[in-house]
Amino acid sequence: MEYVQPPAGTLTTSLAALAVGVQPATVRDWVRRGILTRCGGSPRRPVFRVEDVQAARSAAKPTRPGQRAVKVA
Repeated sequence: MEYVQPPAGTLTTSLAALAVGVQPATVRDWVRRGILTRCGGSPRRPVFRVEDVQAARSAAKPTRPGQRAVKVA
């Protein structure tokens, strides 16, 4: 079930990505890497707290061998 509107103070994966200007795959990667945690929903339709999404955006990201460097302007 897709939320028409998620519970107050939470965002779906798509809305979280839109809020911080990244792709939904990036939000899912943050979850997989432990940078962002779900606060509810279901395994297929997780929801995230707005504050957690904003914190994940500015969190230090661990690097992986062979990962391309991101140039900051």
